[in-house]
Amino acid sequence: MKQTELTGTCRVCCRDMTQKETEAPARPVCPESEVILQADHLFFSYDQGRSCALRDLSLKIRRGSKTAFLGANGSGKSTFFLCCNGIHRPTSGTLSFAGKLVGYSRKELLSLRQKVGIVFQDPDSQLFSSSVYQEISFGVMNLGFPEEKARQAVERILDGMELTSLKSRPVHTLSGGQKKQVSIADILVMEPELVILDEPASALDPRHTKLVREAVKRMTDKGITVMMATHNVDFALAWADEAVVLKDGCVLRQGTPEEIFTDRELLSQANLSVPAALRLFDSLCRKGILDPSLPIPRNLDELESYLA
Repeated sequence: MKQTELTGTCRVCCRDMTQKETEAPARPVCPESEVILQADHLFFSYDQGRSCALRDLSLKIRRGSKTAFLGANGSGKSTFFLCCNGIHRPTSGTLSFAGKLVGYSRKELLSLRQKVGIVFQDPDSQLFSSSVYQEISFGVMNLGFPEEKARQAVERILDGMELTSLKSRPVHTLSGGQKKQVSIADILVMEPELVILDEPASALDPRHTKLVREAVKRMTDKGITVMMATHNVDFALAWADEAVVLKDGCVLRQGTPEEIFTDRELLSQANLSVPAALRLFDSLCRKGILDPSLPIPRNLDELESYLA
């Protein structure tokens, strides 16, 4: 595979440069033992095949990784997520979790959903119990946890998500941010191996956005694999280990955030903007203030450290 080697200016802006073709370095192959989720040639249609929401989608997700899913509305992010825990069954193709093909019997789906939790963009889509405590305890009780073990698990999650004071409140009286906290607690109490978050900070105020991000950090600190759909390119660059860009149900590219956000042609194809840290880095490199050979800054704090 060929790539263009650019010399003499910033890797982000790619302007005013002498270009030459070189062999692109191969991305490291992820050992099968490190793959927690694998999709092979997935297709999915909502209208009996007249159109495809997923179109020959293939990817691998590493165990313990933080993967951002990027793309415009309608690119296939939510549909793929619903396939990942068995809510949707692909029209064709295969999906594997922890090295085993996903099965669709009631027993197999129950097992999968204990290990793969999904937090919907709209929390009202998954909250239905009369109180916060009942909502969070529903899943573990359904799994047959002994009552005392279930109580301890729920109390621990209530405390960790700052929901203890709300545990007796009717769910329908909560604010949007509080409902999002409960929907995440719903999943964490099941002790999943993989958590899928569909735009978790959508429509939240700054305080609840911070609480959600702190909850995500606690997940990743425990080694839980996290897949997150987001339109926030600044957050994706700063947070993710890997990024997947989707368009029209296909994977345009999977790679590190640095690889994704320095690919201007890709960003244009997917209607994604350049993160603020990279835009400023580009400007400072062009003005000769920073050396373009410096590592790509993941956030504004890293960029500021270059100027100290």
